[in-house]
Amino acid sequence: MEKIKAVFSAGRGLRLAGMICLVIVLGISAFPASSSSADISELVEKANKGDAEAQTALAERYQKGDGVPKNDAEAAKWYRKAAEQGVPDAQYTLGKMYSDGDGVPKNSAEAVNWYRKAGEKGVADAQLTLGKMYREGEGVPENSAEAAKWYRKAADQDVVEAQATLGLMYANGQGVPRDYAEAVKWYRKAAEQGDAIAQHGLGVMYNNGFGVDRDGGEAVKWFQKAAKQGYYEKPPQGYNGETPQGYNGKPP
Repeated sequence: MEKIKAVFSAGRGLRLAGMICLVIVLGISAFPASSSSADISELVEKANKGDAEAQTALAERYQKGDGVPKNDAEAAKWYRKAAEQGVPDAQYTLGKMYSDGDGVPKNSAEAVNWYRKAGEKGVADAQLTLGKMYREGEGVPENSAEAAKWYRKAADQDVVEAQATLGLMYANGQGVPRDYAEAVKWYRKAAEQGDAIAQHGLGVMYNNGFGVDRDGGEAVKWFQKAAKQGYYEKPPQGYNGETPQGYNGKPP
């Protein structure tokens, strides 16, 4: 019996030694990876020297509490430094922090300033948000034409909400000349990606023959898709809070 115990004990020792060798050779850690103080110190050093990538990374860590105490004010400080160097994602995030009042006083006009910088560099979320702010007059004077311009930029990047809203604007002639064919085009793009507002809107267009040949069967198809998402269970709202065009409480 003592011999058997010795064999098993030796076996466990060999397995343990093998695992230690594997860790050493392959660099596998038995413990979860975490940010060391050395990593943070190096990041801070680079950020203080003006490295925009490090500034953005440090801001993200403060925003998430990753390796440092969560601190929105400190996150905003570092996002600003990176944003001032033209980092698009930092510009967008700083704009969002001003929109939400996270780490900085809530300031819609300042949010627009940073969203615009990011939007001009092609950040689709910034473009979508600018469209909303111009449409609703938040932080800027209400301007439907400017809203449509930014919605189109986001829609061209396949942002579903922007596509659906642009369809609605063309259908109703808001900020753009009324153009049913354009409305159908943008409604379809969003509807095919599952947007219920666009599915309803496209159903309305087919039901009335706006921008397409009138087709009851096609209208019903799109109304049913919207209905499956619960669109007709309560008065739906457009993306800016208005009742979408053609809604009467049930599919026509």
